[in-house]
Amino acid sequence: MIERLLRVSRAIDALSEWVGKSLSWLVLLTIAVGFYNVMARYIGRFLGLQLASNGLIELQWYLFSLTFLLSFPYILKQGANVRVDFLEANWSDRRKALVSFWGTVLFLIPFCVLGLWVTVNPVLQSWGLLPDGTWGRWEISSDASGLPRAPIKSVVLVGFGLLLLQAVAQAIKYWAVWCGYVKGGTLPEAEAELPPLE
Repeated sequence: MIERLLRVSRAIDALSEWVGKSLSWLVLLTIAVGFYNVMARYIGRFLGLQLASNGLIELQWYLFSLTFLLSFPYILKQGANVRVDFLEANWSDRRKALVSFWGTVLFLIPFCVLGLWVTVNPVLQSWGLLPDGTWGRWEISSDASGLPRAPIKSVVLVGFGLLLLQAVAQAIKYWAVWCGYVKGGTLPEAEAELPPLE
């Protein structure tokens, strides 16, 4: 049973790893768009031309939002999230795993489910769902030449969904350490020490 769960955990880890590494390109793109926006503003002012646009300014914060919202699963997988290490300093690996398991199950997973639940309706309304159940127009930026709001709001759902998946993967790994299936190693680094699955 644990082997099957660990396979699921590894598949989720692979997804989080791929998303996290892909986001590094978004950071570069965000910087490039930001650099263009600054240069366009000053060069345009010098030349008396309008080189910048609200669409590009919004694109910059859309890219930042994508990076921010989608990086949480990768951060959790890597163990780069904030932890109370001074309490755990003298704990055994099994005790750390047990506390992390219950913290994940009682706090992180419900937080993700709550985040998904409260976000669904605003996202659907942004896509044009009307109170009578019919569909209207997408939510559009109130700024001239701005971008649609619905796609970026949908990323909140995707971010919570990916974080929920990674939380489940972490809970599986914590449980495997607590059960003694994984020898030694502190989590989340313990997945590097998992026995190979056939």
